[in-house]
Amino acid sequence: MNRRTVLAMVAGAALLIPGCTGTGAASKGADAKAPDDPSKVTGTIKVLTVRTDLVQDGTMKRYAAEFNKTYPKVKVEFEALTNYESEVKIRMNTENYGDVLLIPAVIKKSDYPKFFASLGTREERAEKYRFTDFTTVDGKVYGQSPVGVSPGFVYNKRVWKEAGVTDWPTTPAEFLAGLKAIKAKTDAVPYYTNFAAGWTLTSWTYVNGSVHCDPKATDKLAEGDPWAEGADLRVGDTLLYDMVKQGLVEKDPTTSNWEESKPRLAKGEIATQWLGTWAIVQFQDAAKKAGVNPDDIGFMPFPAQTDGRFCAVVSPDYNQGVNIHSRHKAAARAWIDWFTDKSGYVEDNLAISPLKDAPLPQVLKPYEDAGVEFIEVDDGKGAEVKSIDNQSETGIYAPEYRQNLVDLARGARKGSLEDFFADLSKRWSEARKTAGS
Repeated sequence: MNRRTVLAMVAGAALLIPGCTGTGAASKGADAKAPDDPSKVTGTIKVLTVRTDLVQDGTMKRYAAEFNKTYPKVKVEFEALTNYESEVKIRMNTENYGDVLLIPAVIKKSDYPKFFASLGTREERAEKYRFTDFTTVDGKVYGQSPVGVSPGFVYNKRVWKEAGVTDWPTTPAEFLAGLKAIKAKTDAVPYYTNFAAGWTLTSWTYVNGSVHCDPKATDKLAEGDPWAEGADLRVGDTLLYDMVKQGLVEKDPTTSNWEESKPRLAKGEIATQWLGTWAIVQFQDAAKKAGVNPDDIGFMPFPAQTDGRFCAVVSPDYNQGVNIHSRHKAAARAWIDWFTDKSGYVEDNLAISPLKDAPLPQVLKPYEDAGVEFIEVDDGKGAEVKSIDNQSETGIYAPEYRQNLVDLARGARKGSLEDFFADLSKRWSEARKTAGS
């Protein structure tokens, strides 16, 4: 499975799948302590993953072999699941859901202590790692992501340069002007929606926080109207609408193809896509396979600035947790720590490290040079936002909402953009009155 196919569903999956009850209540409060002596850590652990590609090509086995140089008495087995969320949901009604697993979105954050062993206190973990708040319950942390991700535009630098655009646009209007120049001066599709894949459109929700450089952006979703004039989601949705409305996207979005889009962008047939840092390595690999220059693949922030600077939200990928029922918690904890700190997985994926003292990947050096500020959005009201989203049936983390927006812009759906936003605002406002009460 393509890694991001699953990741794009993570935030919204809890809205789509009924909750599971599990059997973990009796073990609530268990800890998975970091082992002091690697030579004394023993046992066979099963690691559940979405990375079917890395299991099939032997990459995960190579990681395990390196792990065994430090922990020689631990045997690591992998199980890659194609339909991860739905399959793990079923298993979590038993005690048998692996020793290490990616925490599924179906599990409410407040229920983490029922299913997962604690990795330590928030104070302790936060000294070394980013994203600790995302899995903290009552002061204890229950998961750790091996990589961080940030949304942005993957683009072909050569095509943009041919169109005469060498500086990153700082406003949506400048961005649209750049796309128009690409359409006029090159043969490339200025922007590719990847409408048919669906999950790719969910990335647009992650403009939230970037537009106004706001670490409290999630709080504002819970407390206000996401489609009020000037609100982050409205700004992002309006840009997507305008690109489609002005004919700056593929001719027929319904026939778009995700896998084909990677070599096409690499070769310059497509100029731009809104995705995330996770996609950079995939597009560079596509360039190598196509025999074109992988250095043509660039990454740019959303076209908005606050006090003269760009901002980009950085958030965790799937978090790894230890099954509270695991018979080998020390081995499972050892795997999580080693995989996060020493495996090289983050470098292999050109990703943002969860280690606070780690440098940015080389592919994001242009961000450093431009002074782009990475911000972590407070997830304190994340559960409340999901509850509002669920009750309003808006689906800000699901693809249909943006597909409807694209259909509206291309004339396949009747109505105006103002009416579209007004409907979303009304449903959100009504749900907000009862959610979390």
